[in-house]
Amino acid sequence: MMREGAPKTIFRKDYTEPDFLISHVELAFEIADGNTRVTSALRIQRNGSHERPLVLDGEGLGLISVSVDGGTLDEGAFKYVGGKLTIDAVPNEFEFGAVVDIQPETNTSLEGLYRSRTMYCTQCEAEGYRKITFGLDRPDVLSTYTVTLSADKGSCPVLLSNGNEVSRTDLADGRHQVVWHDPHPKPSYLFAIVAGDLELVSDTFTTQSGKVVDLRIWVEAKDTGYCDHAMDSLKASMRWDEERYGLEYDLDLFNIVAVDDFNMGAMENKSLNIFNTSCVLAHPDITTDLGYQRVESVVAHEYFHNYSGNRVTCRDWFQLSLKEGFTVFRDAEFSADMNSRGVKRIEDVSFLQTHQFAEDSGPMAHPVRPDSFIEISNFYTMTVYEKGAEVVRMLNTLLGDDAFYAGAKLYFDRFDGMAVTCDDFVDAMQEASGKDLSQFRRWYEQAGTPVVSIEKAFDETSGRLDLTFTQANPPTPGQDDKPPLHIPLTLALMENGQHADMGNGASARVMELKESTQTFSFEGFSSEPVISALRGFSAPVRLKMEQSQDDLIALMGADNDPFVKWDASQRLAYAAIDRGAKGLERDYADALKQVLSSDIEDAMKAQLLSLPTEASLADRAAQTGLVNVHDIHDAKTNVASAVGHALSNELEAIVMSSLAVTDTYQPSAEQIGRRSLLHTALSLLVESDPEWLITARNMYYAATNLSDRLCAARLVVHQGDDVHRAEVLEHFFDRWQSENLVVNQWFVMQATRPSADCVSEVTELTHHAAFDWRNPNKVRSLISAFAGANPTAFHALDGGGYRLLGDAVRRLQSDNPQIAARMLAPMTRWRRYDHGQAVMRGELESIAALEGLSQDVYEVVNRSLSDS
Repeated sequence: MMREGAPKTIFRKDYTEPDFLISHVELAFEIADGNTRVTSALRIQRNGSHERPLVLDGEGLGLISVSVDGGTLDEGAFKYVGGKLTIDAVPNEFEFGAVVDIQPETNTSLEGLYRSRTMYCTQCEAEGYRKITFGLDRPDVLSTYTVTLSADKGSCPVLLSNGNEVSRTDLADGRHQVVWHDPHPKPSYLFAIVAGDLELVSDTFTTQSGKVVDLRIWVEAKDTGYCDHAMDSLKASMRWDEERYGLEYDLDLFNIVAVDDFNMGAMENKSLNIFNTSCVLAHPDITTDLGYQRVESVVAHEYFHNYSGNRVTCRDWFQLSLKEGFTVFRDAEFSADMNSRGVKRIEDVSFLQTHQFAEDSGPMAHPVRPDSFIEISNFYTMTVYEKGAEVVRMLNTLLGDDAFYAGAKLYFDRFDGMAVTCDDFVDAMQEASGKDLSQFRRWYEQAGTPVVSIEKAFDETSGRLDLTFTQANPPTPGQDDKPPLHIPLTLALMENGQHADMGNGASARVMELKESTQTFSFEGFSSEPVISALRGFSAPVRLKMEQSQDDLIALMGADNDPFVKWDASQRLAYAAIDRGAKGLERDYADALKQVLSSDIEDAMKAQLLSLPTEASLADRAAQTGLVNVHDIHDAKTNVASAVGHALSNELEAIVMSSLAVTDTYQPSAEQIGRRSLLHTALSLLVESDPEWLITARNMYYAATNLSDRLCAARLVVHQGDDVHRAEVLEHFFDRWQSENLVVNQWFVMQATRPSADCVSEVTELTHHAAFDWRNPNKVRSLISAFAGANPTAFHALDGGGYRLLGDAVRRLQSDNPQIAARMLAPMTRWRRYDHGQAVMRGELESIAALEGLSQDVYEVVNRSLSDS
C-alpha cells in the first residue's frame, strides 16, 4: 500500500559525498527551565568544485538568527522549511552562525536534547542532533567540537560534554559555566551533553603505556551504591581491548551517565557514554544474574565503540553494521572470556534463532547492509546487530585468529579518523589474510536465513562416508533468486564416542561451502560415525539433517562442543513435544539423568535441561505451516510436566541442595550457573506437581537476591491460585516500589502470565501509579513484554491482545515514534498464524490510516501490509 504524500524512501545506491564539510563546531547552551538557547558557530568548507547551495539539517528549531562570517542574514537570504535551512550563495570557506531556542522539557521523542527526571541529556544517534541545532547531520561529516554549557548551579551542578574539560566559571544570578573540548573529529551523532543534579562515583584506570584515565559514573544520589559492577566491567573491558586488539583509550577522562528515560540500551558518545539505568545499575536486590551479565556486556559494548564506531565510523547509515555488528562480536567475545564461553555462545545462538531468524522470514527482512529505508531508526535491528556479529564471526572462523586480528589492526590503522563502509572492512580482512572474500561479501547483500541440508551415505565395506551439502536462501521481500553464499561449516565426526582425526591431528574441520551443492568424502571408519555439524554455530543458517535419537543422545552426552550438545538436546525436546500424548521417551529421560549426574558445569546442565522456548517452537512451526500458539503452549507444558515427573528425584535433590547454600551473593559464573540450574529444576517440578509451589513461595520470602526472588515470584504468579498470586504481587510491590528497575520486573511478571485474562490485567496496569507512558522502560516492561513474550495472552481468541497493542501504538506513535515502531514487531508477522489474521490486519490498517503518522511507524506498518 502507498498513500499520497508518503514519506520518501532513501536508497544506498544514491549515496553522494556531502557538498560541504564542517571542520569545527562551537556550541553554547544557555539552559533554563522551559527554554534552552543554543548558539552555534560552524567552520564550513565547500567539498569540491561546485556552486550548489548550503543545506543544513534542523528540525523543530525556534530560529532567532542566522549569520555568515559574522553578518546577520535577513529572511530573504535563506529558507527554513521542511527541516532544512538553505542558503543559496555562500563562500568556499566561511563561518556559519545560528541562534535557536528549543524546549527539552516537552520533548517526548527522547531524541535531541530532552529532560529526564533530574537532568537534561541528549540522544543524537541516528538523527537527533538536528533537533538541537543546525548542522550536517550525517555520519560522514566529522568535526572537532568546543562546547560551552551554562545553567543554574543549584538545579544543574553537573555540566558534561564530550572530550576534556577546559574551564569552569561561576556566573551571575546563581548560574555557572563549563567549557569542554573534544580534539577527535566525530560525526554529529556522537555529540552529547548532560546537565543536572547528579552524584559521582569515580575510579581510575592505568593504560598499558602508563597513562592514568579518570573513570566517572554519574547517577542520581539514590543510586550511588549500585555502580561497582559497571565500574569493574569498564576497567575489565579497557584491559581486554588492550590485550586482544592492542587498543588503548585515547583521552584522559571517560564518563558514563545513567538515565531512566532512554529509548535504547546505551549510547557510545565520545567519552560521554549515556546509559539506560537498566544497563549500568546493579545490586543483588535490584538486578538478576542476567541483568549483571547484561551490564557487563553493554558497558563493554559501548567502550569498544571508542574504536569500532567512533575512531572509525560508518560512511552512511546503510553501513550501520560496520560498527554495530563488529562491536557486538567484540563484546560477545569479551563476555565469553569473563564467563562461561560455551554457555554464552548458546545464549547468543538461542536469541538469534528465536528472534533474528523470525525477523529474517518476516516483512521487515533486510540484508545486514540494507539497500533502502524510510526511517533509519527502524533498522537498529537484530539483523544489523546480531546477524552482523555472526558475519564478523564467520570471518574469524574462515581466516583464523592471527589473520583476523591482523585484518582488524589494518582496518583500525588505515581508517582511523575516517567514515568508511562494510566493503572497506572486508577489504582489510582480505588484504591481511590473502584470502579471496569476494563471494563472502554476499552475506552483506542478502536477506534471509540460508538453509543448509546434509545428506549422508556410508559404505560399510570401504568405511567411507560421503556428505553432500546443499545450500539455499529462501525468497525475501525484493530478493527472490539468490546466488550461493560462502558458508564456513565446522564439522567433526564421532566414532564410538571419540572424535575422528579430521586432518593434521585436528578433531574438527571448517568446510567451506561455496556452491549450491558440494560433496565431501571421509574414509577410514569401521562403523558409521555420528555427525557433529555446525560446531560453535559457525554460520547463521538453519541446518537440516536427519539424525536418529541414538545419535542425538550421543552428541548430547559425549560431544565436546557446547552448541552441538545443546542443539542435540533441543532436537530431542522437539521430538518429545511432537510426540504429544504418546509420552516421554525413556531413552530421552535417561539421557537427561546422565547429564545431571555428569561433571559438566551447572550452567551447561541448565541449558541441556531447558525445553525450547515457545517463540522458537513457533518459528519452527512457521517453516512448514501456520502457527497455533495455544497448541504449542499446551504441548510444551505437557512435556515439561513429563520431564518433571521422570526426573523428580534428581530435580528435588538439586532444589534442596541449592536452597541449603548460604553463600554471599556473587555474580560469578559458578554461582550464576548454580542458580540457573535451581530455577530450571524448580520450574519443571512445579509443572509436574503444583505442591512444589509451596517451595517456590517459601523461596520467594527467603530469597536474598533478585534472581531467586523473581524466579519464585514468577512461578507463584504464573501458576499459583488467585490468593497466593495477589499476596506475592502485593508484597513484591510494597517492598520494592521505590526501585524503578525492580518495579519494571513486577510489570513484566504480570504481563507475561500465560492466561487469556492477562489482557484485562495489562490494561488495568496501564492506569497504575507506577506506570508512565513517557518512560520507555515502563512501556517495554508492560506492553512490549505482553505482546512479545506472552503469545498465549497476546493471541487471545477474542483479539483483545491485538487491540491492546494497537491502542498503545496509536497513543505513542506521535510522542515517541521509535518506541511505537519497535512495539509493533509481534504484529508484523500476522500472516503466519492460524487465527487472528483479520483482527491483526485491521489493527495495522487502522494505524496506517492515522493522520500525521510518524515515518517510523509508517514504514513498519506499510511493509507489514504490503508483504506478499
